[in-house]
Amino acid sequence: MVNQENIHPGFDKLVSRAEREKFLNQRSKVVWMTGLSGSGKTTIAAGLERKLLENGFFAQVLDGDNIRSGINNNLGFSLEDRLENIRRIAEVAKLYLNSGIITICTFISPTIEIRKYAEDIIGSDDFLEIFVDAPLEICEKRDVKGLYQKARKGEIKDFTGITSPYEPPISPTLTLFSGKEPVQVSVQIAFDFIEPLIRK
Repeated sequence: MVNQENIHPGFDKLVSRAEREKFLNQRSKVVWMTGLSGSGKTTIAAGLERKLLENGFFAQVLDGDNIRSGINNNLGFSLEDRLENIRRIAEVAKLYLNSGIITICTFISPTIEIRKYAEDIIGSDDFLEIFVDAPLEICEKRDVKGLYQKARKGEIKDFTGITSPYEPPISPTLTLFSGKEPVQVSVQIAFDFIEPLIRK
């Protein structure tokens, strides 16, 4: 553990979040998409990022697989490692937030406790929890990565929905029923909900 007494953050000396938001002509938020693997989080996030850009907003997607291939490539999938995975990405998302950027995070983040941990780091005023709701059987049918099949064979341990629990949000900011509606519909619903919150 690093001795925090020798670390002196200088955030107060940098350009403020308010100035950055004014420059970008938007209000920054963190959109936290949670749901099972295969529920459509990444696909919806990519569509939402594109739609935001087309409407004059500057957004950035932070995707679970992309983050795990880089900054978090030393972490596994135990609950402890999942917590550290979320801690790191929440801190990164907070940096983006303070840069005035609308940040879309796509992480299974399987437990209520883990998502609350992320919210506490980011701040509840700026944390928009979106539940991408698709039943397990639909997620398995969409399993383009073959992960569920491997998990059921025992080749992947601690796999959410099979050998590790997923706790749906109790009161998310928004629910997208991705098991029933086309991607374009989910993207539009998300955009219509977020747009008034980020417009200056």
